[in-house]
Amino acid sequence: MARFTKIGRDDDAVPDGTAPQPMSAAPAGTKRARGAKAASLAPPASTAQRLGGVIKSARDIMRKDKGLNGDMDRLPMLTWMLFLKFLDDRERGLEEEAAMSGSTYTPVLQPPYRWRDWADQMVGLTGPDLIRFIENDEADLPDGSRGPGLFAYLRNLRGSDGRDRRDVIASVFRGTRNRMESGYLLRDVVNRINDIDFQSSDGSHTLGHLYESMLREMRDAAGDGGEFYTPRAVVKFMVEVVHPDSAAAETVLDPACGTGGFLVAAYEHMWSTAERAGVEAVRRLQTATIFGNEAKSLPYMLAQMNLLLHGIDEPRITIGNSLNVRLGEIGEKDRVDVILTNPPFGGEEERGILDNFPFDKRTAETALLFLQLIMAKLKRPPRKGRAAVVVPNGTLFATGVAARIKQELLEQFNLHTGVRLPNGLFAPYTGIPTNILFFDRSGPTREVWFYEQPLPEGRKNYSKTQPIQFDEFAPCIAWWNDRQENERAWRVPVERIAASGYNLDLKNPNAPQGLEHLPPLELVASIRAKEHEILSLLEEIEAALGAGT
Repeated sequence: MARFTKIGRDDDAVPDGTAPQPMSAAPAGTKRARGAKAASLAPPASTAQRLGGVIKSARDIMRKDKGLNGDMDRLPMLTWMLFLKFLDDRERGLEEEAAMSGSTYTPVLQPPYRWRDWADQMVGLTGPDLIRFIENDEADLPDGSRGPGLFAYLRNLRGSDGRDRRDVIASVFRGTRNRMESGYLLRDVVNRINDIDFQSSDGSHTLGHLYESMLREMRDAAGDGGEFYTPRAVVKFMVEVVHPDSAAAETVLDPACGTGGFLVAAYEHMWSTAERAGVEAVRRLQTATIFGNEAKSLPYMLAQMNLLLHGIDEPRITIGNSLNVRLGEIGEKDRVDVILTNPPFGGEEERGILDNFPFDKRTAETALLFLQLIMAKLKRPPRKGRAAVVVPNGTLFATGVAARIKQELLEQFNLHTGVRLPNGLFAPYTGIPTNILFFDRSGPTREVWFYEQPLPEGRKNYSKTQPIQFDEFAPCIAWWNDRQENERAWRVPVERIAASGYNLDLKNPNAPQGLEHLPPLELVASIRAKEHEILSLLEEIEAALGAGT
């Protein structure tokens, strides 16, 4: 029986099925025979190597097409094809299960729009015919009839309740278009994707990791507009300390989910507990636990694929602006147990969005609007919802509307921890300092613990090639459940914060004092002492050189 979800966390597990190997022609003769013998003695390629080769080959083909410019064009193209192949492999498995049980399965897509009907064959639609079939509102179909083109058909799918797989597909493809100009190259890419077997859980899991690496490449190529990739180490740290719990049937939300990084990390964190609890817990985790919102069609599609590849069969992601809801109308049914997010900051919202917020807390700063939404979306006692939110430094020291929002946060929530992230964490996209605020619904704030996450010794900044690593958070994680003041950690009573006008941008009083913080006379004395030390060293070097002549 086909299987589509992970049943364990062992990456070396034997896959359920084996993807077909690509066929290649080679000249006959002795050299080929020797090559074949050598190949037969070589160890078989791992799943990661094989799938990595398939994806690389597809991307290399796409580089030849004049309609695509960089990874910002190539990855979305690859994604919608992977999406349809994944869907068809899943449908085949469900059809097999239905046949074995003597029941009937009604497929989501009807012929001739399934992947197997137009793509799953080495000889099929190609060239201009393939482009017309995909793009045109009306086209010649693979079965010889005339009807809606592929995208036209997919965009007009309708489910019975607005939430089934047909509606997800329609939402994905309303924001999708074919950018490849050559139908022949497109056919070659389709043929390479046919080498992926999504009925293998090992294959899907490995492809999920490959897909994550492609997402990072695409975001490296974009990196603008106030939307920055959250380093994987930061995501993992936030999930680790917030600890969403499948045993307690907790729900998780990212209201600005982008390509789904926080949601995937939360799902993987909760998986082992759900697996031990049994089939019903796994079903709940896959269908009724992980929720997301994304305003833009491209990241929405990428997030759908990302979650599917990581084992979430029915991603509960909606497309649209999370802020487009009146805060006063959010009820308990709309709330969740855990919110993990890095919402956009630095942008501005339209006037209609601001009308959804209390009059005295309306602001053009997107980060502050999301902070209010997150506060409204957390479950109230006895569930005591909790959140971890990345915010820019400006949120900490801003006055006016921002101060009123922070006052509500401290009086109605327990803002127990603020982690100050190292400078340059989002380099090279922005140099804006950032923080993580951790708060919950356990009661009003009495004191706030601050922890200053340092740069590694000898480092002045992070970069795309040298990002922050998860093990750098090990001291913070160790401190988390056994809190003591030290040179990185300090606590501040809420009364002091209130007296400061709700300023959370507080300096670390325990940090080793640097030159820039010394009083002027001490600073001059320190500089003179260092100059004297340098002169002494120069004299020693001069004496050593003189003795050697």
